[in-house]
Amino acid sequence: MFNANKKSVTINLKSPEGLKLVKSMIKEADVMMENFAPGAIERLGLGYETAKSINPSIIYAQVKGFGIGSPHEKNLAFDMIAQACGGTFSVTGESDGPPTRPGITLGDTGTGMLMAITILGALFKRKETGEGHCLQVAMQDAMLHYMRVNFATHGRTKKPAERGGSKVPGITNAPMGLYPCAPGGANDYIYIMTSRANPEHWERLLKVVGREDLIGDQRYLTPADRVKRMDDVDQIITPGPKTLTKTDAMRKIGEAGIPAGAVLDTGELNDEKDFENRGIMQVMDHPIHEPFKMPGWPVLVDGKASNLKPSPVLGEHTDQILQEWLGLDEDDITSYKAQGVLNV
Repeated sequence: MFNANKKSVTINLKSPEGLKLVKSMIKEADVMMENFAPGAIERLGLGYETAKSINPSIIYAQVKGFGIGSPHEKNLAFDMIAQACGGTFSVTGESDGPPTRPGITLGDTGTGMLMAITILGALFKRKETGEGHCLQVAMQDAMLHYMRVNFATHGRTKKPAERGGSKVPGITNAPMGLYPCAPGGANDYIYIMTSRANPEHWERLLKVVGREDLIGDQRYLTPADRVKRMDDVDQIITPGPKTLTKTDAMRKIGEAGIPAGAVLDTGELNDEKDFENRGIMQVMDHPIHEPFKMPGWPVLVDGKASNLKPSPVLGEHTDQILQEWLGLDEDDITSYKAQGVLNV
């Protein structure tokens, strides 16, 4: 699943000859990226100043757990550590329950996305100036970036943003949230979201659930009225989707012009042929593992999905890359392998 469309080179960085090879590659590279533990890359002799002395136009990118100058700068971190310290745990889960880890790897993937965007910007700028840059992002800091809505709530209320389960804390409209569907399985729910800016959503939804009698009812006339009676509103809406499967509920409510989404699990998404037909999910053949399906790149280029290649075996492209980048021949590579400079 990971490292699709990449090539893998394995070099022993603790070998003097291996270090020389890497420095030779830096000379040819546009970008160097590292996310070793704090201080490790400098101890290896491959810090930014070294890379810059070899290639002044290098874009040098570093991803760490905590920011330079942070009191936790030297601490180790993984995805869930960054999310805990970056606030996402604090706003995830039920309002009366403990903080909860979000189900996705936002700390890892989200931080990487921000760095990738910044690298592209640095490369574009380098075309104008010819200058390289040292880019640094901390996973904790990246999580704050994804908490913008929560900080907006904090700024407005002067209180820490709260957990709200499937609801949105500080909600200014109703109905909004999860509603159970048939047959009542673990993920048999639909999320319905009506807009404060579109009062027709409420009237349309009442028609869908068979409660036209409440259209114009003064108790539920405005968004503020419905928020005050949120529990009553939920009781009004719940019987409608509860008689339908989540996909039928999504179709019926969606066709009425109301934003709604069925809660789909990985099994259902994996089996959905639409994604495979559009190239959003692709089947991979791998030299070691059995064929498997994985998510592709979701952005279409000129209407077409990008073709995925499976993640490489460790060191699969060592010979190829060293030949192409550094002009080594087979005898050179064989010798380096015999010396333990290249991992076999």
